[in-house]
Order: sequence, then C-alpha cells, then structure tokens
Amino acid sequence: MTDKEIAFVNAIKDNEGIIYKIARMYTNSSDDVNDLYQDIVYQLWRYFDTFKGDSKISTWIYRVAMNTSITQWRKEKRKGQKVDIEHLFLKQHESYDGQFEERLDIVYTHIKQLNHIEKGLMLLLLEGKKYEEIAEVTGFTSSNVGTRISRIKQKLKKQITKN
Repeated sequence: MTDKEIAFVNAIKDNEGIIYKIARMYTNSSDDVNDLYQDIVYQLWRYFDTFKGDSKISTWIYRVAMNTSITQWRKEKRKGQKVDIEHLFLKQHESYDGQFEERLDIVYTHIKQLNHIEKGLMLLLLEGKKYEEIAEVTGFTSSNVGTRISRIKQKLKKQITKN
C-alpha cells in the first residue's frame, strides 16, 4: 500500500463512527445506511487529495460526509417517500436497557424530522463536539451555533413532550 492509501485507511478507521452516525441519521434502513456509508467513503477517497490540512482531518470528513448525505437525501426526496419496514436497533449488549433504547429511538426519530442543517448540528453536538468545532465544520460562528442549538433543543423538547 502507498503512503496515501495508508493515511486514508487510518483516517477512515479513526472516524468511521461518525460516518456511520451521519449515514444512519439520513437514511431509514440498514441497507440504505450501508449504501450511504460506502458512498461517503467513496467521496472521501475521491477528494482525499484535496485535503490541504487547513483543518483537522475529522472536520474535513464531517463536511464531506454531511454534504454527501444531504445530496443523497435530496435525490431520495425527489424519488418519493419510502416506507420503512425495518427498524434500526443499536447493537445489543448483554446489559440491554430497553427503556434507554426506546428513549434513544424517540430522540433519533425527532432529530430525523429536523431540516438538514438542524440534523447536522445535533449530530455534531451528540458526538461531543464543542461549539467552536461545530462552527469550523458548518461555517457558522460559535455564537450562532449556540443560538441555533438552543432553539433546536427547545423545539425537540416541545415535540417529545407533546407525544
């Protein structure tokens, strides 16, 4: 393997969790998640030479993954609504907490109903990113990120308590 291929594989391994989470957020079935994941990795490989190192590799991967997901989501939206037969479950562990899983599914269901910018912001927040990092990924100012996230949280809280 060349140095470029090794660097790429390491970058994907280090960030595959967020790639998977983004793919999961913008799809409705495990097959679609896998397809989008592959498409994101393909786009990352395709544009790997364009990464200049001006930001962290993880920031660049977030941007490519989000843009690929949003583009795919828009294409699917034009095709029409799909009916999701399958339910996505997180990997079950021996200490399975059904109540936690149920609450998590409710939160993800409501996050999926947000617009693509709000989804992206919440995904980055749930990933544990600070406002400054989110601002770097999205291009918003840190204070704008904080304001938007605060409004999104209020919106989600209102939707979840309504149900």
